Amino acid sequence: MRIFDRKIITEDGAEYLGYGFGADGDVVLELVFNTSMVGYQEILSDPSYTDQAVVMTYPLMGNYGMCDDDYETGRPTIGALLVHEYNDEPSNFRSTQSLGSVMKRYGIPGVSGLDTRKLNRSIRDLGSRKVLITTPETTTEEGLAIIKSTSLPNDAVSRVSCKEIETYKPQGDVRFRVALIDCGMKRNILRSLLARGCEVTVVPWDTDAAAILKFDPDGVMLSNGPGDPTDVPKTISTVSELHGKLPIFGICLGHQILSLSYGAKTYKLKFGHRGGNHPVRDLATGRIEITSQNHSYAVDEASLAGTPLAVTHKNLLDNTVEGVACEADRAFSVQYHPESSPGPQDSAYLFDRFLRLMEAYHAEKN
Repeated sequence: MRIFDRKIITEDGAEYLGYGFGADGDVVLELVFNTSMVGYQEILSDPSYTDQAVVMTYPLMGNYGMCDDDYETGRPTIGALLVHEYNDEPSNFRSTQSLGSVMKRYGIPGVSGLDTRKLNRSIRDLGSRKVLITTPETTTEEGLAIIKSTSLPNDAVSRVSCKEIETYKPQGDVRFRVALIDCGMKRNILRSLLARGCEVTVVPWDTDAAAILKFDPDGVMLSNGPGDPTDVPKTISTVSELHGKLPIFGICLGHQILSLSYGAKTYKLKFGHRGGNHPVRDLATGRIEITSQNHSYAVDEASLAGTPLAVTHKNLLDNTVEGVACEADRAFSVQYHPESSPGPQDSAYLFDRFLRLMEAYHAEKN
């Protein structure tokens, strides 16, 4: 009989035994869940999961390996992956490595053999909270003392953002130039813009408005990213200075940053939204989109009163704000991921909406 070699202890004192894969070592992280049935590679490489231990609700992970073309960042920064069953012998002609080998290379611990149904229900009932990944020898009392004495960092965006400015060109003619503020950008945002003929200049999270305007872009994209949006006041200030000067499109953390830049407030959800099956209603058309989501924070709808922002989308599960817009400034944002990866592609039209705003801006400027 295989012997358990890993243990997780949650902030409320619950213990779960399992088997280690990926990297070794003890670590304290934020415990969250994801309801996606596929796409563990994209989840593993999404910078928005920095410092988080992600529990997958689907039971089997690793079965199709890791594919060179499917990463959402060059260096994964997820805290840990917690699963029911791990398969270390993938069957997929595109696979070049196993999930566990990639996790080991990047120092990401994994635990399998867990009762993930019980663990996920606890997150639903008790909310996201801190968790210690350790060895079975660690007692509950020792583990809780470690958890209590460990603070989760609040500098995740600065750690995952690019360090230098880099420009990417589309294969064909350049239709528009976009400045993309990287707060933890998923590569498929970049791919989605390039596929639509945009030349994209990716800039670090703390780039100021004057530097962005020097590029003479036709629009500004605010990327997704990890953590509390109030941890990046410099980015919020930059976006405030860009109001009305260029079309702006924000995604996920970018949505929260855009809202904060207009004076709205954000708050932390009990357990967040993470998965590829979240229904969202477009209030203008009544159309319901099935969306990909990954966030802990949401925009406080009451705080939008007195700002020029209007709510454009609502979540049908909990009625939270999923989109805002300021038509006068050609600025809009959504809480979910229109670039998906993983997830449904119902919302890709939002990139085309951004292009139409840039087209109108470009025509007006010339």
